[in-house]
Amino acid sequence: SLINSVCHTCFKRQEKLHRCGQCKFAHYCDRTCQKDAWLNHKNECSAIKRYAKVPNENIRLAARIMWRVEREGTGLTEGCLVSVDDLQNHVEHFGEEEQKALRVDVNTFLEYWPPQNQQFSTQYISHIFGVINCNGFTLSDQRGLQAVGVGVFPNLGLVNHDCWPNCTVIFNNGNHEAVKSMFHTQMRWVSHPVRKLLGRHLSVITHSAFLKLKELKKKFKSQELMECQLRSLPEGLKDDLFLGVKDDPKPSQEVVKEMIQLSKDTLEKIDKARSEGLYHEVVKLCRECLQKQEPVFADTNLYTLRMLSIVSEVLSYLQAFEEAADYAKRMVDGYMKLYHHNNAQLGMAVMRAGLTNWHAGNIEVGHGMICKAYAILLVTHGPSHPITKDLEAIRLQTEMELRMFRQNEFMYYKMREAALSNQPMQVMAEPSREPAPALFHKKQ
Repeated sequence: SLINSVCHTCFKRQEKLHRCGQCKFAHYCDRTCQKDAWLNHKNECSAIKRYAKVPNENIRLAARIMWRVEREGTGLTEGCLVSVDDLQNHVEHFGEEEQKALRVDVNTFLEYWPPQNQQFSTQYISHIFGVINCNGFTLSDQRGLQAVGVGVFPNLGLVNHDCWPNCTVIFNNGNHEAVKSMFHTQMRWVSHPVRKLLGRHLSVITHSAFLKLKELKKKFKSQELMECQLRSLPEGLKDDLFLGVKDDPKPSQEVVKEMIQLSKDTLEKIDKARSEGLYHEVVKLCRECLQKQEPVFADTNLYTLRMLSIVSEVLSYLQAFEEAADYAKRMVDGYMKLYHHNNAQLGMAVMRAGLTNWHAGNIEVGHGMICKAYAILLVTHGPSHPITKDLEAIRLQTEMELRMFRQNEFMYYKMREAALSNQPMQVMAEPSREPAPALFHKKQ
């Protein structure tokens, strides 16, 4: 689990972390991170020790919120525009299954919550769980690559959703949220109808990734109870783009339905094979599925993009970089038609494709993609984000290699081959300008 491989303060991933000696759950880089986390971890530490096990992330987050309420009250704290009490929970709109899950969470929370602390009503506890369900944001590790938990940031609850947003939300070093404008240059444009709030343009963010638009509307009505009218999507970006099919010849509805079901079944098999470490089987399943999808699905179809993403990632892990680069290029071509050019997920996808091409020896293509990804992440993540800093170092490295490649292609590949094999470079000596020694002597 990533919980045991990231620092619980700065979310930096490390092989060797120091574990809390009391609860045996929290992990930290060093004493500095442990000291910074103590205010929030103090109560959690004793609660986990008393409970004798670690509850799920929603239970822990609800407890942290209520310890903070107990410590600071329910009023507005410095920098907050809205309190947790004022956020919507929509518990009254929960379905039967959601109500059942809520009751289980409340009962688990009551068992976990220390009896000596302030006691809250069941109604208030349910409100907190509803707030987490409606307003929770996924937290990633320090480099923004993998999810490690969930958090509630009241100020972000005030930001509206838009499928074509003018802002992106980046979690910054595990301590606070950073909302960075995607259109802060002179080329700025806003597709959402502009409204005024305190003399500023109203920011809008996207709460979705790759979802069929009909499912997107359903998601907002069920989870966040907000109407997504999809008014601000650019012309042509419709439901048939996300689940696009070939135009010539256009397959029948029955064929499309069968292919969607086949793709879902294949994804289940892939998940099972990945969990068992059968990576060559994963590649085989992806190749077969992509071959069957080819005459039916368009290059923007979500099921095709999902397969391309998986197979390029697994082939890179197996160090089959040349084949992985081809799949990664197809994946990026599809993403470019779905996402705005300053989209964080597009930037991460282009970065992956650039690194894959670089490792495959396609230095010109790889450097171009890395530069493009760097330009996107500068806007979405900012220059101080760890992943942007890492990418800048890679960009400088590929730029140096590209200059070498253009000066002497033969020498570049010889040096690359030697570096990959961890062997000294073997090249023939350059011809000497000295006259060749006499090999034969005239008989005296």
